[in-house]
Amino acid sequence: MTLRVTNTLTGEREAFEPRDPDSVLLYYCGLTTSDPAHLGHARGWVHVDVMHRWLDHLGYDVRHVENFTDVNEKIVARVGEDGDSEADVARTYVQQVIRDMRSLNLLRADVYPRVSEHVPQIIDLVETLLDRDYAYEVDGSVYFDVTAFDDYGKLSNQQVDELDSQGEHTGEKRNPADFALWKAGGVDPDDIADHQHEDAAPPEEACETAQTWDSPWGEGRPGWHIECSAMSTTHLDDTIDIHVGGQDLVFPHHENEIAQSEAATGQQFARYWLHVGLLETKDEKMSSSLGNFSTVAEFVGEHGPNVARTFLLSTAYHSKATYSAETVAEAEERWERLQTGHRRAVEATDSVDAHTTVEDDDLRSTVDEVREAFTAAMNDDFNTREATTALLDLAGAVNRHVDDHDAYDYVGLRRAIETFEDLGEGVLGLSFGGESEGDVRVAQELADLLLSVREQEREAGNYERADELRDELEALGATVEDTDDGPVARF
Repeated sequence: MTLRVTNTLTGEREAFEPRDPDSVLLYYCGLTTSDPAHLGHARGWVHVDVMHRWLDHLGYDVRHVENFTDVNEKIVARVGEDGDSEADVARTYVQQVIRDMRSLNLLRADVYPRVSEHVPQIIDLVETLLDRDYAYEVDGSVYFDVTAFDDYGKLSNQQVDELDSQGEHTGEKRNPADFALWKAGGVDPDDIADHQHEDAAPPEEACETAQTWDSPWGEGRPGWHIECSAMSTTHLDDTIDIHVGGQDLVFPHHENEIAQSEAATGQQFARYWLHVGLLETKDEKMSSSLGNFSTVAEFVGEHGPNVARTFLLSTAYHSKATYSAETVAEAEERWERLQTGHRRAVEATDSVDAHTTVEDDDLRSTVDEVREAFTAAMNDDFNTREATTALLDLAGAVNRHVDDHDAYDYVGLRRAIETFEDLGEGVLGLSFGGESEGDVRVAQELADLLLSVREQEREAGNYERADELRDELEALGATVEDTDDGPVARF
């Protein structure tokens, strides 16, 4: 069965055919590093991770790029709270994102480019657009002329004359829908005031730390959209196979990426656009700005990485998902069934009651059916919920076999274990040999207790004992971090 994907560009479910039959170029719009990563971000990470794993499974050589946006007004708004400059704040959150990615058992991307490292490439791209008359300069800022690109709006199905302003300095743009490629000067205090928290530095002071670079148009900063075009073409090619991002990025971000990339190169920018549905809570998208989120670190600390991945994969990537006590409980139950099925298969296979002469047709046929169902689900636009359901059917077959037989089918059980590990671990990224949810909770509870005692010792002035307790926390594998709500222990 051929892999089929839902292409936002065409609105159709299409057979996937990369430019090179042996390799896939995959780009994912990464995180603006201004806040802790929450489960909404992790939903995109985990689904892209599974896409990568399934393409690997199909035999493709996957080149996977995911960026960090470390130049942004929202980052400047955190100065004084999470660092002394825009660069310090970005560094703090990039490190947290990397830690959170590792905690979720994600495959590493080939590269994680940062905007601040690619300003020369961004400037080159802007110059190309100026040379080709797709852009114009006004007082040190450069804007993309949306009326010069005939296909503008093809991703989001919008008409240029129906679009509102895209925000930046409307008075100096030829068309309200034109967007900034390069912004003159630094950051205006008025642009960050609404994004600041109580502990942040005064807006004027924070903006003094904003990064700027020299350019042919004067000192300034890159626009938001141009960064992904520059980084994807630098590390992949002028045309990539798959571009993934959240559904909330279709317009304007991805629409603008297409326009500026194709105007500069004359080539199709991305063949397949895949968009991850939003994670919602109380009928709102989970968002840093709304404050209605659960961070990756908090969720993994409480439930463990396997429940986290099971939860995030419980809905197909292109569908909306819901974060609630009920959906988390379902993920816990599904992971427990998978883990128990794998464990019982291993225990039965390694027992003296496993025989080479015993054959259970139900078990062996279920293994074959599960592999077929899993493959069909993943080839049906990476349908992770149906793929997980197939593995749950395997867990049920293992339980029936072990419960109903005194002598076990060694070959059938071994094939079941291989299926759990090839597909559950290799494709869905689960870890059957990892810690259980209970182990994670016990470790977190112990760390929280030690941290509480440490804080009591510090308040009493017993700093030597407090340092000893910190060392004990680190020996457990926990890192103590200061937050708005006080110190916390993270694994």
